[in-house]
Amino acid sequence: MWIIGCDLHTRYQQLAAMNTATGETIERRLGHEGEQVRRFYAALEAPVRVGIEATGAVGWFEQLLGELGHELWVGNAGAIRAAAPRRQKTDVRDARLLLELLTEDRFPRIWLASLEERDVRQLLTHRAKLVGMRTAVCNQLQALALGQGLRLGQRLWSRAGRSALEQLALGERAAARRRDLLTLLEPLDARIKELDAEVEVEARRRPDAVRLMEQSGVGPVTALAFVLVVGPVDRFRSSRQLASYLGLIPSEDSSAGRQRLGHISKQGNVMLRWLLVEAGHTAARRDPELHRVYTRLKHRRGANIAKVAVARKLAVRLYWILRSSQTSAQKVGRQGSPATAMVGATPSHS
Repeated sequence: MWIIGCDLHTRYQQLAAMNTATGETIERRLGHEGEQVRRFYAALEAPVRVGIEATGAVGWFEQLLGELGHELWVGNAGAIRAAAPRRQKTDVRDARLLLELLTEDRFPRIWLASLEERDVRQLLTHRAKLVGMRTAVCNQLQALALGQGLRLGQRLWSRAGRSALEQLALGERAAARRRDLLTLLEPLDARIKELDAEVEVEARRRPDAVRLMEQSGVGPVTALAFVLVVGPVDRFRSSRQLASYLGLIPSEDSSAGRQRLGHISKQGNVMLRWLLVEAGHTAARRDPELHRVYTRLKHRRGANIAKVAVARKLAVRLYWILRSSQTSAQKVGRQGSPATAMVGATPSHS
């Protein structure tokens, strides 16, 4: 079996490979143009295990290895870098380090969603980017309105507010800017509504997302993002581990008996963390417990810290919703179907 440490870049990859049966080793650099990569991996007899650091531009490589019957392992980049004994960093050293971790069974492999799930993530990412563009357009229009003394806030987007905005007496360049921004706003609104409908369809197809939508403040977008990004919840031993994965726990620099806590670490998926903050702010208006937490922290620490604290509590709730449903399903699986359980079975009181 061939084991390969692959330092993957956009234009090329540096390899350090070893055959576990013969002890043969290879070091090679492959360019990504043409068929050089395909020819090299096709010449290796399966199974082949290839280890790389986590990176964004990996879809084509994963697909290629899958077609050839090879196995791709993706490792935690931070843990891999921490395993490097020297401060000298080169492509050759990186490939050798990956091979060493693979052969010594120390490779920090991470969970990967399926290709289909990652494709659905693109739907959420596309929607988030368009929402960001729409927000930027709206902020510019608000600035134009405020510059003319039109202070309507969210009412600016009502029919009356829109009419007032269009009737503002502006200079030639400012009027052209207003016209262009309004022209951009309409198709953005329409496309985001279409994407919202697609997201709801995808969320309704997944039982876990449907369960999460029962929580106040959690809609199809947040529920679907949580399911796709977090994946199987049983890979987290506790809700604290999940909060750490989402970057919702404080950074820490403690030493010599003194604890120093900073702002949240902001590690993990940025989009899901932002969605949880938004959903938590909505949930705090509807859920009495979350409302108490938000109000208390808002007066003590400020609104921003209160929003993040509520987002973390909301993430913990969603975690336990999925863990509880999973535990219930496992109990049903062990006890058999309800009809079978009623015949000659002793009721469980656990």
